[in-house]
Amino acid sequence: MARSSSTDRRYLELHGGKWRVTISIPRDLQRKLGTKLKHPLNTDSLAVANRLKWPVIARLKERIELERGGGLHASHIKQALVMSDSRRSAVSDVELVASDAAIIELADQILGPVVDEGTNAVTGQVEPVYNKDREKRAVEFAKVALGHATPMDRHHQQYLDQLTVKPRTRADDERAMKYLKAWCELEGVSPVLQSFTRKTAVRFMDGLSGVAQGLSPVTLNKYLRRLSRYWQWLEMRNEVEDNIWRGLTIAEPKTAYDEAERSFTDDEVRRLLQGEATQHMHDLMRIAALTGARIDPIVCLRVCDCADGVFIFKPQKKEKKERACPIHPDLAAIIERRVEGKEPEDALFPEWPAPRKKGSMRERSFKASSQFTDYRRKMGVDEVVSGKRRSLVNFHSFRRWFITKAEQADQPESIIAAVVGHKRQGMTLGRYSAGPLVDQARRCVEAVNLPCP
Repeated sequence: MARSSSTDRRYLELHGGKWRVTISIPRDLQRKLGTKLKHPLNTDSLAVANRLKWPVIARLKERIELERGGGLHASHIKQALVMSDSRRSAVSDVELVASDAAIIELADQILGPVVDEGTNAVTGQVEPVYNKDREKRAVEFAKVALGHATPMDRHHQQYLDQLTVKPRTRADDERAMKYLKAWCELEGVSPVLQSFTRKTAVRFMDGLSGVAQGLSPVTLNKYLRRLSRYWQWLEMRNEVEDNIWRGLTIAEPKTAYDEAERSFTDDEVRRLLQGEATQHMHDLMRIAALTGARIDPIVCLRVCDCADGVFIFKPQKKEKKERACPIHPDLAAIIERRVEGKEPEDALFPEWPAPRKKGSMRERSFKASSQFTDYRRKMGVDEVVSGKRRSLVNFHSFRRWFITKAEQADQPESIIAAVVGHKRQGMTLGRYSAGPLVDQARRCVEAVNLPCP
């Protein structure tokens, strides 16, 4: 049933006794436009306001569409993608002709009426002139719908959904696409797959530091690699002819020997283990020092991962499966205290729970890492080099310290690699505490001892 003009308040609100139009801004545009667009109607009559509001609503919605540009969220691009899929599914020439006719008809609707006349500078003939913004959207619609242009991020969500990487790496993929779009807007390059050639990719590589200001070549190369993986995925699906990013890298400055991240010294380990920190921080540091494990697998340990005399650490980096590491005798009391009264699936470190926000890209260990950094600096364990983003000593220095101490204790390199999860050929430790390899790994772990007070 149609609403009466005397009761219909859609898109309307009273302000100072007068009616005005108000339209909510989609969340992705609120940084640009705020939360709402408003326009006064200068009337206190609801019936009059309902007669005046529709042209205003159309203009405000058009402004929102213009702010969106040609991205996937723009309504004309969404519609074009639907028409493109329909066209690609045509099974006969008759269906294809009908699909193309529908596309042209919709493009004409987007184009809108003639607003003026002009003379063609080449032919001298009089030609109709259309609203430039509407004309731009109509051309974008037609190109996408007819399959002549594919938004470069059209398949990006599908690509992200099939990735089996850590949330932080997935965030790198999203950031790389964001920088690519920003560069396209800055350089006037149409953000479609058909615009990108090897030369275009090189131009982007050369201009990336200007778009992503303040980032090191190492970080910029990470984004180039993520784009390369996406294009490789597109190539396998015949969406592009070639991976134009293959082999593109920005020159990275060589790191001087005295600027490389390093192991803790025994004195630094001693200071960290004797300082005033929380009990869970002390437990975390000792497990790191006597296993060589990274921070996130330690923080993510469950009670069931600390049974039968071994830790079971989740896969990290390029590890394909979980990894076993014998529990050092000096850690036995810590583990016994932490598992007491808990269920097998309970966290060993409940002090650092997983992020509450759904879809968070942060690892569970994010807060633990931040707290350790603050504590390390408070204890004066730091080495900052001008031009480098982080200290040459960090939580990973426990891992380097463990490896160094195992090497100094004449432990075989292959066994050290198995214990800490470095890439190696041949045997890997099993889940259960049995067999000669686990015995060797246990001897390796027990050869490392914390420095005396």
